Amino acid sequence: MSSNQASQNDALPKDLMEIQLGQIDLLVAMYSSDEAISLDSTSSKLVEALRAWCEGDEETAPNIAEPGISALLNLEVPQQNGSPTTENVLQLEVLFPLVHHSDDAADGTLTDPPPPKTRVRQPAWMSKADAARLTSDIPKEDIFTIIEAVKDLAAEYLVSKKAAALESAKKNIDEAIVRVWFYFPSISTRSKRDDLINHAPGYGLTGFLLAGKPGVLCVEGGSQAIDDYMKFIKTESWGDIPSGHKKVSERYRESGSDIKRAFQDMQEITDDLGERRGERANRNDMKALEAWLNEKGQLNKEQSTKLVGAIRRRRFAES
Repeated sequence: MSSNQASQNDALPKDLMEIQLGQIDLLVAMYSSDEAISLDSTSSKLVEALRAWCEGDEETAPNIAEPGISALLNLEVPQQNGSPTTENVLQLEVLFPLVHHSDDAADGTLTDPPPPKTRVRQPAWMSKADAARLTSDIPKEDIFTIIEAVKDLAAEYLVSKKAAALESAKKNIDEAIVRVWFYFPSISTRSKRDDLINHAPGYGLTGFLLAGKPGVLCVEGGSQAIDDYMKFIKTESWGDIPSGHKKVSERYRESGSDIKRAFQDMQEITDDLGERRGERANRNDMKALEAWLNEKGQLNKEQSTKLVGAIRRRRFAES
């Protein structure tokens, strides 16, 4: 803690520190059995040092170099039928403050330890803006009230997301279907790949993603829905990537009354094409993609050959 911080803040009194440590102990006891809680090594050591102080006779608190005890919780969000699913896990960052403003103790307002500070980590199934909005809606209460509130807020979000996806799908029934092929010189980051898959149903889209070098994304649905989906991916999922590194190009946009959906859902097929080449085993064999498309009957041989040939030429041009 800096000297400036020390002049404005002090360690909690021993009785309030015991309450704060008691909340942490109870939380660990509740969530440690299924490994749903974790404390970093610094926080674990600090907990032990403060517990020894609370149980001892020393009045002066040990040096507190951190603003609080940090914990990470994995919360299973209940679904509409009341049963949780591991596919919808939400991570909640929790900071239990260990210091208070000196003015609080001076005017007698310090009767309880400060409430924990919390932040929702953006999961793959939620946009960055929605994660920030959920964080702002978390009440400033005790940690157990906060946990239930976060679960409820996340469950409401999933219900509204599902309803929006169904509404989008209904709109797309009457909208002409197009199939668009996107080309990536390379795509490998797990979270970015998950976002491409997990957010597609919300726009009523189906298709597949092939990660690696090169990467291929095929999406089917309404033309505007596809544009909105890619705009969301570039601004939200890829928001932390420099603009020069967002290398993706639209290669084909197939349209016409004869275009029908060839895929039932959105999936990643990276592990379905067999062994890959290259030093890091990340170079895709376009002939394997062509064979996969033909084998699955998703596209006829003329379509798949034309597509894969164009992708191969593009790859050679950029190598």
